[in-house]
Amino acid sequence: MSEIQTIGITNQKGGVAKSTNTINLAGALAYRGNRVLAADLDPQGYLTNKLNLRDAYKADPPSLFDAMKEPTEHDVNDLAVEHAEFDVLPGNIDMFRLEQDLIASGWRPRERLQMLFDDLEGYDFVLVDAPPSLGPINDNVLLACGDIIVPVEAEDTSILALDHLLTQIETLEKRYEVTVSERGVIISNVNYPLDNEQREMIQWFEDTFDNRCPVYEVRHRAAIKRAMNAGGSIFAPDAEECDMIEVYDRIAADLEENHE
Repeated sequence: MSEIQTIGITNQKGGVAKSTNTINLAGALAYRGNRVLAADLDPQGYLTNKLNLRDAYKADPPSLFDAMKEPTEHDVNDLAVEHAEFDVLPGNIDMFRLEQDLIASGWRPRERLQMLFDDLEGYDFVLVDAPPSLGPINDNVLLACGDIIVPVEAEDTSILALDHLLTQIETLEKRYEVTVSERGVIISNVNYPLDNEQREMIQWFEDTFDNRCPVYEVRHRAAIKRAMNAGGSIFAPDAEECDMIEVYDRIAADLEENHE
């Protein structure tokens, strides 16, 4: 596989396990022998901090914030750092100012990430953890990736959030003459036995995305949280056994098949 596949993990609704899914999917792809970069575009830096890269999150310039402001003056390859499982493009605390700066700049504010990714080398997959908003940072993720995975939860508030996201994607596709494709929907934190709301919502996602993209179900597991608290995915060598490994491995296999 020579061409890099870039995938945005996006949903403007918070609390749907975007960072958790990004970390574990990156771990799955790396475990399967792929060269993987996980990029943290969320100003909150949850992915960066969970991977024990707190120093990078608070580091002095240059950081991803600086590269997004002036993409022609920075090589994104120099900003990536090594992690035990995969490489990471860490977020930075300064990125809380990024959306305002992008809007004020007026110069290709939604295409900065694509400009940076054009210079990426040495990876099979890049997974981008998007912020919980529909602002210019998330637009950068959508335009730079083209392929997305949408984490949701089995509750009715996810329908409205998903509708907003798909509307935004349609607007970007028309304006920039691009195609943004859903590669999967991950229903996160599913608790069994299912209550009526979860059962109905899971069925709704399966019906809505039938013949459009796969719908995956990730059940709530303490092992996932413990692996992240230890600074890695459930595929890390020292992570405890977890039956959700099979789910993430299946998602990774599907992405590989799409990439071939």
